[in-house]
Amino acid sequence: MTRAKTAADDQTATALSLIDCDVHNYVNSIDDLMPFLSARWQVYVRQSGFTGPPGPTYPKGFAQAARRDAWPPSGLKPGGDPDFAREQLLDAWDIDLAILNPLYGMTSLHNLDFGNALMRAVNEWTAATWLDSDSRWLGSIVVNPNDPEKAAVEIERAARDERFVQVLLLVRSSAPYGKRQFRPIFAAACAAGLPVGIHFGGSGNPITACGWPSYYIEDHTAMSQAFEAQLVSIVCEGVFCEFPELRLALVEGGFAWLPGLMWRLDKNFRGLRSEVPWLKKLPSEYILEHCRATTQPMEEPENPAHLRQIIEMIGREDFLMFATDYPHWDFDSPARALPPVLGDQMRRGMMVDNAVAFYDFA
Repeated sequence: MTRAKTAADDQTATALSLIDCDVHNYVNSIDDLMPFLSARWQVYVRQSGFTGPPGPTYPKGFAQAARRDAWPPSGLKPGGDPDFAREQLLDAWDIDLAILNPLYGMTSLHNLDFGNALMRAVNEWTAATWLDSDSRWLGSIVVNPNDPEKAAVEIERAARDERFVQVLLLVRSSAPYGKRQFRPIFAAACAAGLPVGIHFGGSGNPITACGWPSYYIEDHTAMSQAFEAQLVSIVCEGVFCEFPELRLALVEGGFAWLPGLMWRLDKNFRGLRSEVPWLKKLPSEYILEHCRATTQPMEEPENPAHLRQIIEMIGREDFLMFATDYPHWDFDSPARALPPVLGDQMRRGMMVDNAVAFYDFA
């Protein structure tokens, strides 16, 4: 039985009409995680006064970067109340399946043991609080890339729950993910039959090659640079060669930058291929074979026809998978996000079929 059927009451792929590939469930406070921490770490939290990882480097225009109508009547955070999120997202838009991506910053902690304890606690909290609340929610396994070996152990453990459908990394990291120290994460994901999602955000190095910008608008716009750096690293360092079954989702990173990146990388490969002898085909071929991207945030040209041209330049009509980014301020409505110029077949692919194929929902 596939993961999607287990998590969605045995729905068949043909019966699905809308899949949301990026929804955020938030820990309201450390109290949410305390039941999932061992006695040692519960004592540590109480004695240290730890309340959670550091807040955002760039405070957003609104708290939690949330839609103002996404604050639940319960007083919990946007994305912190599964019942309210179900009503406002799943029920309101008739969403069949929604993939949860918890953005909890354990990577900013220098205590690896504590970071690893929080990693497991977040995954257990997601399963107990969210996945148990509605079969339409699907989970992402949060990992601590600062300790790849322990991250691999957690992937093996959490993947036994078939409601988890991918492994989650954040794009801003201390080193590019193509580096060899991260191989245990990719190995464990492939062994579990799970794709890896690289998502907007994270802690570590600046997202620009020139250091830290001043404003949120700069950080938000320039995040695509981090996605480009990660993708170039993963391709050139041979991750797809070592793990030919690896599937990689680029989540909330945009996609209009992909054609230019692939063209430039292919051009440079023709002159520098001796440096990366493990690559047996053009870098763009590895990207198109192994990678997919979510639609949000969508670069929206004034002429809607240009959007279709961008997709054609990427080279695969099935490259994009729909996402709302709920509950964030730049939420994409399923009714308005995909312009009619894309055509019914391409829109159906983005809304359902591309995710079914990528995540092996059957």
